Amino acid sequence: MFPLIVMLQVKEPAEVPAVAAALARMRPLCLAEPGCLLWEAYHSQADASQFVLVEHWQSRGHWEAHGQLDAIQTIYLPEVLPRVARTAHPSMRLGV
Repeated sequence: MFPLIVMLQVKEPAEVPAVAAALARMRPLCLAEPGCLLWEAYHSQADASQFVLVEHWQSRGHWEAHGQLDAIQTIYLPEVLPRVARTAHPSMRLGV
């Protein structure tokens, strides 16, 4: 399994609703992709400009292929990425 945590910081407060809507639209597309085991978007209650994506992919290759598919190409790249600062953290679950 390839777990990934992605932190998104929205640059302009007025853009928060657009980012939230785009991430919500991405979820069913991501979950339908080959190798996607989990794809969740969280909106921080402590900082309205902060979103966290929790993704579990069957392999790093599946995650890399995800970048060429509809959720990324038609929603994330044009609607989310220009509005946020992004840090990705390939991770390992503790206690496994």
